[in-house]
Amino acid sequence: MKNRTQLAAFLKKKRVEVGLTQSEVASALGYSSPQFVSNWERGLANPPVFILRHLTKLYKVPVDEMFEKLRQEVERDLHREFYSNRNRRRA
Repeated sequence: MKNRTQLAAFLKKKRVEVGLTQSEVASALGYSSPQFVSNWERGLANPPVFILRHLTKLYKVPVDEMFEKLRQEVERDLHREFYSNRNRRRA
């Protein structure tokens, strides 16, 4: 399982800054459980892209800032995956 720690920390920080609980965010997004938000904030999963747009509004974050955080996370994942597979094939 990939660990998405930087995006996770960013999402948690922004949620706390606007004073929302995980339950409040989940409810505002139409989720029945705050577990989804918890998983995002623990780096176990990324929110779906269409949810990120809603999070920008809830967390009062510019769309470009949210997009950049996601881009950096995807780039790190791809970099790790590329070099991990490359090293395995050499062995």
